Amino acid sequence: MTRLAVELANTGTLDQHGELVAEFFTEHEVTPPPEGDYGDLPNLVRTALAQSVDGAVPEAVHRLLRDYPPEMHLSDHDDLGGWHIHFSRNGTPAQRWAGQLIAAQLALVVAGDPAVTLGRCAAIGCENYFVDQSRNRTRRFCSNACASRTTVAAHRARAAKKS
Repeated sequence: MTRLAVELANTGTLDQHGELVAEFFTEHEVTPPPEGDYGDLPNLVRTALAQSVDGAVPEAVHRLLRDYPPEMHLSDHDDLGGWHIHFSRNGTPAQRWAGQLIAAQLALVVAGDPAVTLGRCAAIGCENYFVDQSRNRTRRFCSNACASRTTVAAHRARAAKKS
């Protein structure tokens, strides 16, 4: 869910991972919003991620919890023989469904979930966020493209300095 929050903040929609999101929506009987319209939710999630990464007071997470209060319940819908927690009911409209799940997940992250580390891309000009799942939690870039662009720029700056 944290990756979906990051995707929504970075792109304004949940279409980047196409099949994954479609599977989530189908599994939970959620009808995608027309043309991927999530209203102000992407901006609110982006603000929540910024506050989390910066260690600021999590006002945006509080607002998410207020505007999209999670409906916590147990589900065994996947027939794997075990119960798990859901934060939104099947069939909930897409914006509300995403808001409830993201609100719950970001509240857990802000409260110190040790399994999740968020970051902001260190590449100049990139404002994207990412979930750091590296072994030592030291990831600095949202993508290989940003890492490569930064490495090439640093190499060119060193080469120009030598000449």
